[in-house]
Amino acid sequence: MSTVPSRQEPIVMVIDFHHARGPEIELCFGENGTDPATENDWNLLPFMALSDGAHMSTEEFSYFTLRRKETATEPATSLFGISCSRQIDSNSLLYRPSDVTRSTVQKAVVVITDSPQSLGQLREKLSIVTSAWFAQRDFSDTDILKKFRESLVISLNKDEGFKDQNLGLSLREMIHEFKYQTLVLFKALLLQPKMLFFGSRCERLCMIQFSLVSLIPGLINYLQDCADPASESYEKAVEKPTTLKTSDRSSLLAYMGLPLQIFGKGSMFGPYTPLQQLDLLADHGTKSYVVGSTNSLLLQQKDRYSDILINLDEDTINIMSPSLRSALALSVADRRWIDLLTQIINDTWDEAHPEQPKTHGYMGSEEFIRLQFEEYLLALLSCMKYHEELDSFNTGDPGRRSREQLEAFNIEGDPALEFNAEFLAQWQNTSNYALFKRLTSDALLFSIVEPRHPNAGGLTMDDVQRRLSQQVADLHLDERVRESREALNRHISTGQKKVTTAFNNFWADIEAMREAQRKRNEEKAPQSQRSSLDKDHSPPFSPSDTASVYSTSGGSWFGGRKAPPVDIAQAQASVSAVGQRAGAYINSWSTWASEKRKEWQEKKSTPSSPSSITSPWTSTLVGATEPSDSPDRGRQSMQACRSEDYVTLSRSGSRRKRWSNMLLRRDSGEYGLPIRKDDGDSSEYDTANQRSQLSKEVPVHDDDVPNLTEQSSKEAEVPAEARVNDARENSKVGETKNITTTEPPIEQPKISVQSQAVLEAKDTVAEELPSTIQNSMTTECSQTKTQTEALDIETVDKANE
Repeated sequence: MSTVPSRQEPIVMVIDFHHARGPEIELCFGENGTDPATENDWNLLPFMALSDGAHMSTEEFSYFTLRRKETATEPATSLFGISCSRQIDSNSLLYRPSDVTRSTVQKAVVVITDSPQSLGQLREKLSIVTSAWFAQRDFSDTDILKKFRESLVISLNKDEGFKDQNLGLSLREMIHEFKYQTLVLFKALLLQPKMLFFGSRCERLCMIQFSLVSLIPGLINYLQDCADPASESYEKAVEKPTTLKTSDRSSLLAYMGLPLQIFGKGSMFGPYTPLQQLDLLADHGTKSYVVGSTNSLLLQQKDRYSDILINLDEDTINIMSPSLRSALALSVADRRWIDLLTQIINDTWDEAHPEQPKTHGYMGSEEFIRLQFEEYLLALLSCMKYHEELDSFNTGDPGRRSREQLEAFNIEGDPALEFNAEFLAQWQNTSNYALFKRLTSDALLFSIVEPRHPNAGGLTMDDVQRRLSQQVADLHLDERVRESREALNRHISTGQKKVTTAFNNFWADIEAMREAQRKRNEEKAPQSQRSSLDKDHSPPFSPSDTASVYSTSGGSWFGGRKAPPVDIAQAQASVSAVGQRAGAYINSWSTWASEKRKEWQEKKSTPSSPSSITSPWTSTLVGATEPSDSPDRGRQSMQACRSEDYVTLSRSGSRRKRWSNMLLRRDSGEYGLPIRKDDGDSSEYDTANQRSQLSKEVPVHDDDVPNLTEQSSKEAEVPAEARVNDARENSKVGETKNITTTEPPIEQPKISVQSQAVLEAKDTVAEELPSTIQNSMTTECSQTKTQTEALDIETVDKANE
């Protein structure tokens, strides 16, 4: 067994951050007033004590390792340092030195010791002393630091032997955070790769490394070579044990080859490693290490400086090498073992006190966890020893045991395969396994510890259920479902409010539309009454008027469209225009009747010849042949409406006069005798039904017939002689219109819809007259042909002009 190194008195230092020179050693309290920093070339000590990002915290701790050089009395060894850094406002200092130019003053109090076991206890003491020294607001007073060092020396002399202590971050927290990956880190530590830990909190970064190293039994007591990859004092000083006391735990561990020396020649351990030590990490002689950094620049070069990257901010483990990834894959037995341990931790977890189980019992405690990993490692060592014996027998090594000797141990198969065969192959190539093999040569370890995995066996349903439950627990479905349920309830309540509000608004809109429709109906009631009174005297509705009525009353033509708003002023103007047209219509009838009476009286006294008869409506028809621009139907201005109504009334008056004469002749019996044509042929009579051009071109509307019938009944009261004379004049006008309309250059005028309706209705009545009346009309037109030729020529000339 290796000799116990002599103890060194603790060293207390003060590190100051200078605004121009950076971090530097300000004070040092060592043994007999010596300066160990200068003697051991600790020029990187200030950078280790003041970690990157320490100024962002009120209080920050850093853990690091230092190499003490060999002296005449002491060999080279590794020392362990812990620093507590704080900062204070420079304006609050009672004594402010002249070189303090920044707004804050940042300092760190450092304690350097030769044993890492006391770091947990030193951490609490160092925090209290640093806080008290900063509370003085006078850094020139250092009495509290001197007394602090004296108390550390006294406590060091009272300590007897080494004691395993909690180093800060508990194993419970590590397993609770990393779960099955904790076993991956433990097995990776045995393979000695380049492990880089990264985290923004320096204390947590360092403590998790110490906790991981402490899982190997006894290793925390033999770290004298961890600060320098060139050191190998432990390997040279350790001796092979020759005796064994199974009742003594230390003797049993030593006989089993423990501790496995992870940090020997070519390896180093730096809980916090500043960027100034990157050259040491990249050195050819540095084969493996476990280091930590708070600088994110290393993440950008992780492939160069790490084989395994452990990101504590994200709780992830990245294995760069594929071969290393396959070697660290957990077997079924490994996963079952770590899952059971994780379940125990979770069952006893207490958020208020994570470092101890909520039952305050042994299950799930720190000692329980360490004992479980110790049992796992002892089983691994025993299985590896039996695995070597099997390999020697299979290769035919003459110095090894025979088959009968191996079968006497009653061991079935190769139990080492439960730990992953690829892991065993890579572990056999490490330096710590070579030292283990040398210390346990010819030792029947599988006869002391059963060579069997703690949870050996194939995959069972319990393993599947446990793994599924663990994966479901990792998903935190309860929390997500609870949050989703709360969010769903909020959305439902919000949706109900929105639906209720929308329905209320929709109902309010309907009520408003109903109220508006009721008001419009009330306003239309007087107008409809007035329209009903003037119905017999006003022209029929045009198609546009009918469409507007349908759309207003909610008809079926444009049911999907909203009814246009009613313009009261326009409605009143329309009503007044209809009244004016009705008055003009009645006045025209009265004027015509008075003129006819005078004519009848003159005709009774002096009969007039057909040539002296002149129709007052000829000028109207001639003027109608002149081309003019027709405005859009239903959208013309008031002035255009009035002018068009005047033309319509004049034409309708001419038509009424002509047809009234025809009716009078029919009643008087003038159409009973045949009438000869103008060519003098007495044997040939004209019986053709000649219709006017307007009756051929304009369709008929049945709605106009009642009005025309009433008009014809009024015309029947006119004397028969006047009606015969009017018929002759109208026949001349019909021929004149035929002549003018047959000329190609003359354009037919466009007439209004109401005028077309009136003319179509009258043409319909004409079709219903007896054929004898129409024949008589044709005969009368032939007799007056000669008299109208002069008038036709004059009409054509005016139309061309």
